[in-house]
Amino acid sequence: MRDSVVMHEDRPDTAPGAGPVLELAGVRKTFDGFVAVERIDLQVAEGEFFTIVGPSGSGKTTLLRMLAGMEHPTEGDIIVRGRSVRHLPPNKRPTCLVFQSLALFPHRTVGENIEFPLKMRKVPPADRRVRALELMRMVRLPEGYYAKNVTKCSGGERQRVALARALAYDPEILLFDEPLSAIDYKLRKTLEKELKDLHKETGKTFIYITHSLEEAMVMSDRIGVMRGGRLVQVGTPEDIYTRPTDRFVCEFMGEVNVLPVVAADGAYVCAGLTGRFTPPPGGPQPPKGFIVVRPEFLHFVEDDDTTTENVIVGTIYNEYSLGSRMQYQVRVGDKTFIVEQSRRHACSGAPDRPVRIGWHARDAIFVAE
Repeated sequence: MRDSVVMHEDRPDTAPGAGPVLELAGVRKTFDGFVAVERIDLQVAEGEFFTIVGPSGSGKTTLLRMLAGMEHPTEGDIIVRGRSVRHLPPNKRPTCLVFQSLALFPHRTVGENIEFPLKMRKVPPADRRVRALELMRMVRLPEGYYAKNVTKCSGGERQRVALARALAYDPEILLFDEPLSAIDYKLRKTLEKELKDLHKETGKTFIYITHSLEEAMVMSDRIGVMRGGRLVQVGTPEDIYTRPTDRFVCEFMGEVNVLPVVAADGAYVCAGLTGRFTPPPGGPQPPKGFIVVRPEFLHFVEDDDTTTENVIVGTIYNEYSLGSRMQYQVRVGDKTFIVEQSRRHACSGAPDRPVRIGWHARDAIFVAE
């Protein structure tokens, strides 16, 4: 049975802090002519929580497997602390990988699972137990679970066991392959916060793979968005959410309202909508592209409102309660707009009644085709 983490033996002797802990230089991976990863250049700082997101087939798992040593690049290099690890096998790399399946040893106790890396290093039993209990406290597992069979643990508890075992290897970099994808929503939100806390407590470098926007936004220092084997944008969660580089990133990073527009005398027009739209401020005005407005920046416009530059008239088609917020679908011709409001500013009135919705130019994003 494969372990959920990959043990390392050799460590690079480059001093910490002397440049990025991890660098990818022109990394490319092909399988029988199919390009899975295309020319990735990336630097990850020591102690960073870096998350790679993207749809299925975008190349993110192949990239992670190359970092772990389970695949080797067709071209390019992977450098840890100034030393190439491109051709090193998994057990020679200063990394450890937590698989989606966790792959804990079912015939062993919680303590035995966590102590496995220490046993392989021939650490004395008493010292192994001390370290295992220390790691259990770190991942919020009760001390009484030390002798509990791992199959008797809940899904969330098994996640914590896998994390503790990964930390027992004392790796330079922890790699995560969608470890929370099979957990129910409430527990996943708890573990997201605990992972972020654990990252802060340990100071380790985390590289995390997920298809979940929420996970990436909650936990990451930076996010890399992948599409078709390429990193199409890298930045902080705030950068990617508020300044996406293209329509794909806009739509991948959450629900958005997208208007295909063309320039017309200093403004924009959109087929199927009446009126002219004021472009977002700053920079030259491209001849065509997309105006993107996130649901929270669309609002209902009163008749006496003279400050909202962009206004359209439609009808409420449906509404949804999101707890502290309300979401509305507003139909304008053959287009549907999504509006989110706090309950304090919720729209009163029956569906199918006419409403005016709009946005301030400063709250929109313009992306080129």
